[in-house]
Amino acid sequence: MSNSESVAMTEQPKRFLIAASGTGGHLFPALAVAEVLEAEQFQLEWLGVSNRLETQLVPKKYPLRTVPIEGLQTRIGPKTPILLGKLAVAVWQTRQLLKQGQFQGVLTTGGYIAAPAILAAWSLGLPRVIHESNAIPGKVTRWLSGICTGVGLGLEDATKYLPKAKTVVVGTPVRPAFLTPCELDLPIPQEATLIVVAGGSQGAVSVNQLVRACAPAWLGNGAWIVHLTGTQDPEAQSFQHPHYLSMPFYDNMAGLLQRANLAISRAGAGTLSELAIASTPALLIPYPYAAEDHQAFNATAFVKAGAAQMYRQDELTEEQLKQTVLKWIQEPQILEEMAAKAYSLAVPNSTERFAQLILEQIEASP
Repeated sequence: MSNSESVAMTEQPKRFLIAASGTGGHLFPALAVAEVLEAEQFQLEWLGVSNRLETQLVPKKYPLRTVPIEGLQTRIGPKTPILLGKLAVAVWQTRQLLKQGQFQGVLTTGGYIAAPAILAAWSLGLPRVIHESNAIPGKVTRWLSGICTGVGLGLEDATKYLPKAKTVVVGTPVRPAFLTPCELDLPIPQEATLIVVAGGSQGAVSVNQLVRACAPAWLGNGAWIVHLTGTQDPEAQSFQHPHYLSMPFYDNMAGLLQRANLAISRAGAGTLSELAIASTPALLIPYPYAAEDHQAFNATAFVKAGAAQMYRQDELTEEQLKQTVLKWIQEPQILEEMAAKAYSLAVPNSTERFAQLILEQIEASP
């Protein structure tokens, strides 16, 4: 047998399981790094939940396996035994998948899907890498990052919450489209000030209502508005104007944010990374019910840098919102300065840096 034949027989394909579920904030960074791993000749499969966003985004590209898991409560209650039972089943199913598929490790972007993925890989001695994009890490990240072989962070602030973890600040990977100039296929004049309103993947009805109340004043000052309302707003079409474009969602977010002069937005970590790489100033309204108020902590980094202003939803009035944005429309140099400061927070090579962390874990694995 020749040496080349011997090598061919002993080489195993590089197989990795990606566990990412629920929202764009978990899925888009995972999808971005998956493309880099594919270029490194990895065979990838996905672990998710049967009723979440991944069922729409992932099967076009990767085999999707699902497990029965729900969010874990921090306090013991009547549902605790049921949730622990589901976790145990999910860990067992994931462990079987990893063994039968001869996977070499697990990558997760946090959330409750991370628990069975990390525990199953740990039980088998496989590399397990987690990415945490928020300034305040989620519960599963805090509980299990200590048994991960690598932890990539989107923000330096998260380090202090994970004292036992092997952390590396890599930034938060963004969708590849954000890394190159994208055309915008909407009929907006090049010279017009464009305001983009986006409430995240689920929309934000309360923010939508405020924006519609303020829109006449902004439009009267020559602005255009692209308002992504989400699918849960029954009044989404209640306001009409030739320069006000309302739609549930828009696929070309890279082109939209690159063209925008200003975004009115929630403050999820993935959204903030996209605002930074697109150099988009922002008025941030953190989701008030986010776990441990983490969106407000995310937004604080942008406020400190001068890239954004932040308002609490329960404190923001129609008049405040209207006047703040009017000032920016009328004094565009403010937005230009904010745009430069937004880009200073970007990590353009975050995807490659996180992929390198994964590769290092595989190389270090026995």
